[in-house]
Parts: sequence; C-alpha cells; structure tokens
Amino acid sequence: MTNIESKNLTMVAPRSPYEKIGGFAILARTIDKCRATIAGTNGEYHFDCPVDNILFNFKGINGADFKAYVEEGHTDDEIVQWVQNNGIPKTDEEIQAWSDSFKTDFSYATNPEKKDWFIGECTRLGLDPMKTTLFDYLDVDDTVSYGTGEVCPV
Repeated sequence: MTNIESKNLTMVAPRSPYEKIGGFAILARTIDKCRATIAGTNGEYHFDCPVDNILFNFKGINGADFKAYVEEGHTDDEIVQWVQNNGIPKTDEEIQAWSDSFKTDFSYATNPEKKDWFIGECTRLGLDPMKTTLFDYLDVDDTVSYGTGEVCPV
C-alpha cells in the first residue's frame, strides 16, 4: 500500500463536490474528508455526513466499509475501483447521469427539512437560494470560510 498524505482540512478545503473521479461526483471530496478524519485533521468537516451518504446510498455502500478501505492507504484510483466493485452495480451511463444531475437539480431550497437552513446560508453568502445548488453553495462556502474561520461541516 501507498502511504497517502491527507489534506489538513483546518487549512485547506476538500475538493469540490463537482470534481469527478471515476465519473463519480462527491467521491473526491468524500475521500479528502475521510483521509482527514483518519489523520485527525478534518477540522469542522464531517465524514459520512448527508452529502457523503448521497454517494453511499447511490452505490449501496456504507461509510464504515469505505473508511476501512481508505484506512489501508489506497490511492484515489484504487478507491474508485473499490467503489465501482462494491454495492449496487452501476453502468458508466448511470454514474454520469447521477453525477451530472447535481449541476442543476440538487438544491435544499425546496427540501422541507433543510429549506430554512439553506436559505439562511445562501443569504449569508449573497447567493440566490432558488438558483443555487447544494454543490454551488459548498464551493462558495469553502472559499469564503477560510477567511472567516467558519467551515461548512458537509
């Protein structure tokens, strides 16, 4: 196994949820948060959070199994292979459609359980909650947060 260095998420943000590896949105960010959690450098970021679970639910895997594999020191490419080979089989087309759906379709502005929080967070960042996807929000919050000391925990 390779000794993979984790990001110190108290100093830098994890990768964007839009960044795809192996065709999967969210996966690069989830790897960064998982490695940082293992290393104790996750700061305010949470691994196995609702955003990570969007990926885990899509693939039918769980955070504990994912973390156990990452703890073994696997590379991003090896983790992609593990995700592809475990849980619910998905075609490349299904993965692409799922990943691309986050560009326009995924907002908390219409989610009854998250609506008030999301609108407040978008307002804080000067974003229109009706035109902002969750991933857009996370990208802006990651950029802004390091100047304020506040970090979005997802």
